[in-house]
Amino acid sequence: MNPLEFTVFGTPAPQGSKRHVGGGRMIESSKKVAPWREAVVSEIIRQGAADLRIDAAVFVDVTFFMARPQGHHSSKGIKASAPWWPAKVPDLDKLIRSTLDALTQSGVITDDSRVVQVHARKIYADERSPGAQIRICQSKEAIA
Repeated sequence: MNPLEFTVFGTPAPQGSKRHVGGGRMIESSKKVAPWREAVVSEIIRQGAADLRIDAAVFVDVTFFMARPQGHHSSKGIKASAPWWPAKVPDLDKLIRSTLDALTQSGVITDDSRVVQVHARKIYADERSPGAQIRICQSKEAIA
């Protein structure tokens, strides 16, 4: 399999906790996770990759592009005091969880247990729209 690489536009959302709503039903606490998953699934479908159904070990590389808070900006651009990295919520591990679940939901991989290695980072989306760049491959060398 050649590496599958695609860009998802939207606000990356963390897979948070679930809460019990009665009758044995659990729902996502975060209302942002469903739109994020849908954005990932829609892009995979648009790429024509939903039918891949990869049922083998895969390596995933993902860069999350986070919106920079308004307080980081001045009339002259980004403030010199603004941090370089978004070292704040949402947690990187929860962003990964929601995204891997979306890969499974889309059908591109049969289950997120097939993911054997993840390279992930979150950076500010200064020159682009928020979202994620995702690469899926079956060769470790292809993402290392």
